Amino acid sequence: MTETQTIAGYKAGTWTVDRSHSEVSFSVRHLMISKVNGKFEQFSATFVTGQSIQDSSVEATAEVASINTNEPNRDAHLRAGDFFEADTHPQIHFKSTSVRVAGGALFVDGELTIKGVTRTTTFDLEIGGFGSDPYGNYRAGIVATTTIDRTDFGLAYNAALETGGVLIGEKVTITIDLQAVYTG
Repeated sequence: MTETQTIAGYKAGTWTVDRSHSEVSFSVRHLMISKVNGKFEQFSATFVTGQSIQDSSVEATAEVASINTNEPNRDAHLRAGDFFEADTHPQIHFKSTSVRVAGGALFVDGELTIKGVTRTTTFDLEIGGFGSDPYGNYRAGIVATTTIDRTDFGLAYNAALETGGVLIGEKVTITIDLQAVYTG
């Protein structure tokens, strides 16, 4: 038996991300003692909600050159060959393969491509809600979160620390906080 979920204000149709109210961010352990946070300034996403949430789909892209960790030298290093190779692989891409309900929670499964490597990835999905804004637009608020192993995507650069451990953790948490506008 397939689980279903009822969401107040849910509407089937096509949605486009409002970038001024959205963010694609990440965090990774640094020096084994803290985390570095960053985001992609340029991204796009379109999703289609089906008659049921399980019939929905999403496709999203982030521009690697727009990476921003608030440290220009680190950002340049991330764009270069040790990490993303932005000139050769300018985009990170996600395309869903299913949306499912399990244990009352929502999940989006799909193919995540980073640096030319595609892996199956599952995002935990939190629906913030649906509703009208003061300008006559119908909006949705959604947060999707996953944790990946960066080395699975060829992002293997690291350095050993004299105190033990490594400079950069392998696990990266990706958070996509979206507000989208209904387009029909």
